[in-house]
Amino acid sequence: MPLKNYGVLACRAVERRREGAPDETPHYQLHLTDNAGTHYRAAINVKSQQRPPDLLFVADDNFRHPLTGQLPAAGSGWKILPSKPGTASLDFIRGNLFPPDAVRPLPPDLPGMDNDLEDMLDHHVERAIADSNTEVYVFGERYGPEPDEPDKVFGFRPGNGVHEIHMNQGSSGQFRPSNGVWQDGGLLLHFPAESRWIAVFLAFQSQAWHTDETTGHPLTAAPPRPATRDASVRILAALVNPTGPAPERETVTLLNASPVAIDLDRLAPGRPKGSPAAAARAAARRRRHTRRRGWQRVPTRQPRRVDHAPRPCRAQGRRRLVHGGTGPARGLDRRLLTSE
Repeated sequence: MPLKNYGVLACRAVERRREGAPDETPHYQLHLTDNAGTHYRAAINVKSQQRPPDLLFVADDNFRHPLTGQLPAAGSGWKILPSKPGTASLDFIRGNLFPPDAVRPLPPDLPGMDNDLEDMLDHHVERAIADSNTEVYVFGERYGPEPDEPDKVFGFRPGNGVHEIHMNQGSSGQFRPSNGVWQDGGLLLHFPAESRWIAVFLAFQSQAWHTDETTGHPLTAAPPRPATRDASVRILAALVNPTGPAPERETVTLLNASPVAIDLDRLAPGRPKGSPAAAARAAARRRRHTRRRGWQRVPTRQPRRVDHAPRPCRAQGRRRLVHGGTGPARGLDRRLLTSE
């Protein structure tokens, strides 16, 4: 049967606690309060009891969706939600919250920084804890209050909180009875000073991404979830045509979002990839896009004068910045980009 008490908690974050990977069923624990002074604990799974153990994770740091206008008032506490469309209820498959290929598996806890699921949660949650104006919304199933029991993690009384803060459909085996539609869990953070929403969604790799419209059970013979898109290297910034004599020192700042070192040689622009036929098709695409869209191809490591602002161009089927100064248009440095 679906979740018994599905809804959303409108609250503020007080503190967090990491349980770490050694625990068989570790959780990322959040201490929360509402405007009435009621205390809650949100237990966020960071490791699956079924294989593969690593959870799927996606965070949208500029979340824009109509459901943000249907949420209860900030800090107003627990609100039961109907499991149907047109409400603030979440459904990863039907709600158009994020593309399925945006999720990626992350281990629960690893040595180092910014390389595991708890690190990714810390990145957003610690900001919410530091800023008391941050509005927190936790979707899942309510448990408690438990009048005779203190909270087992933070010690407040009575024990009270939210769990099942993840996808709640497409499960099999012992978790199949909790399947349902429009009852997925999640975490939304609203930073009013920035007018910005951050959304964090989690799912288990064992869950199906094609489910029955009524029961939420996995559909037989359904295709698998689309493969995770390759976003291991991201462009953060580009310095084009800086002040100073030519040739200017132009740079591109990259982020390695993976836990391993990446050889930038394979990312260098201007080099065909794959078979000669693939290279020919890529060249044809470049010519076609140049004609139809007005994009400009600029060869790497050759002087080029461009008197207007930089604009996008197409190279080997990927976008990069058009060089905008009098110095040479530089390719990527041929070195390793290590993860932080």
